[in-house]
Formats: sequence, C-alpha cells, structure tokens
Amino acid sequence: MSTLRRPQTTIADVAALAEVSVGTASKALNGRGQLRQETRERVLAAAQRLAFYPNAMARGLLEGRSYTVGLITTDSFGRFTIPIMLGVEDALAAGQISVFMCDGRDDVIREQHYIRTLLARRVDGIVITGRRADPRPPIAADLPVPVVYAMTQSTNPEDCSVAPDDEGGGRQAAQHLVAVGRSRIGHITGPERFLAARLRAKGAQATLAAAGLTLAGPGPLHGEWSEEWGRQAAHILLRAEPGVDAIFCGSDQIARGTADALRESGRRIPEDIALVGYDNWEILATACRPPLTTVDANLSQLGRFAAEQLLEAIAGRPAHGLHRAPTRLVVRQSTGVQS
Repeated sequence: MSTLRRPQTTIADVAALAEVSVGTASKALNGRGQLRQETRERVLAAAQRLAFYPNAMARGLLEGRSYTVGLITTDSFGRFTIPIMLGVEDALAAGQISVFMCDGRDDVIREQHYIRTLLARRVDGIVITGRRADPRPPIAADLPVPVVYAMTQSTNPEDCSVAPDDEGGGRQAAQHLVAVGRSRIGHITGPERFLAARLRAKGAQATLAAAGLTLAGPGPLHGEWSEEWGRQAAHILLRAEPGVDAIFCGSDQIARGTADALRESGRRIPEDIALVGYDNWEILATACRPPLTTVDANLSQLGRFAAEQLLEAIAGRPAHGLHRAPTRLVVRQSTGVQS
C-alpha cells in the first residue's frame, strides 16, 4: 500500500497566504529590506501557520555565508569547553548560526586538520578554546575567516583573545576573607608554570598588601590541580603556620582536598579556618562540607562574549588584543557567611 507524500510548503505558499509577493515574503523571512512592521508580522504569521522554515543553504548562497562557526578545543575533558560552548551557542542562536565542535587534543596536526575541514565547510568564523589561559601560537596565519581565542590567548597581539580576569578573581577571594575578619591567610594553588595560578596569587597578594597583610606560611604553595595536592599542601601550611585562619585555594579540586586535611587535623570550617576555592565547579563546591565559597570565572558569559566578538569580526568590525572577562564571588558557608 503506497502513501502519498504531502507536498513541501514553499515560500510561494507563504506569500500567497500573506497576500504579498514572493520577494516581499523572502525579505520578511530573512530580516532584509525596508518593510512595514505589519507586513513583516503578517508574513511571519503565515510561515508559522504553514510550518515553513527558510532553507538555510539557500539563504547562505544569497548572502555569501554558511551560517556556521567552528569551535576547536584542547580540553578533552570538557570541564571548561562545555560552558564556553554553551555561551557561544547562546550568542549565535539568535542569528540561527550553528556550531561545529572539534577536539584538537593538544595536537598541532589534529588542529591543522580541523582548520582545513572547517574551511572546506565554508564556516564564517572560528573560536579557539582550551583548558588553560596561557598564551599560545596563532592557530594559523592569514586565514580567510576571523578567529577569536576564548579561555586562551594568541601570542599575536593583532588577534582577538578573551580570557578570565584571574588576577581580579584572586583579589575578590582575598577581599572577601579580609572582610569576614581573617588576617592570617594562606594560599594553595596549581603549578607555577600556569599563568592562571600566577595571576590568582598576584591578585590575592596585592589585596593583602593593601590591607597591611602578607600571605601566611611560606607564600603561595604551588602544586598540581588535584585534591591530593590540596591535602598535602594543607598539612605543609599548618606545620609552617599553625595559626592560619583562612586558606584561598586556586581551584575547587584543591579546596576539596584542603577541606579533608583540615578536618583530619581537627580544624573546623569555617570556625577555625575559612576556605575559598576557584572555578565554582558546582559538583565539587556544593558537595563540599560545608559548601564552598568560590570564585566563578563565568565561562558561559566568556563564551557569549567571544561569540559576540566573532560576530563583530564577521561583520567587518574586528577587535584586537586581549580582553579580560570579569569573575564573580559565589559565597557559601565555608567562609562563615550563610548563602
């Protein structure tokens, strides 16, 4: 038994229902031309009634665009890429632009393969992102489409890069601890080779210096971005400075390990020692006991801002240099303040 396929709705059907020409219907659906608002709304209502969706390929051919953007990441774990990608998609969705995500895995050969693949697909632009904000070489020279770097930065000052304000985040953490009455503040963070670790420590130390304070213990304790390092470093800090009354950790993972070590040492959080993390990784921060005060890098907002910069570049208005995106402090019970 054969079934008859329903004829596909065309723009001519929309124009007939809206009682306008096909050209007017096309302008209304694609947001072009000088049309009366009443006419535009009538065409859109007719398209909705007929379940008509403009052909993206045809639209792209008319305007010389593909309405697609590539995103290449080095963050295979997705911890940083996913919120950035969500922000990128949110910003591009209004223009009905799709995103192709490619995992470069810190492999230059893979990155170049994806560059060629994306250019073959005629993408309108490319976002480069990863899991660390350290400067990196440009993805390629003289590309025919604009590129924006997010959560990383290009060594070429002519490129547009967007990164979290890690120094500002360090200031926010230290300011909060000083504001809640702590004065012997230690700092446990990631490897010194990471720019983010150095900037967070710099911001915290500058804030303490302005308050007439210095870091408790031997200064910033640098190690791996891990719970195990948090546990080890907390014991080191407690031996060097038994009277420490607050610890700012360079990541939530480190803070989680630090919290374990403090409990093992008989210190109460926050009564004896207030604790602040970094990243606002909610699965860790909210499961910490007590829930962890932490600095949020606002990665989805960073992704949105990067996409907005890319759209400006696609429109012929490129930005250059490094742009720092603000962080925010998320206060929970680990610093003695009820959320």
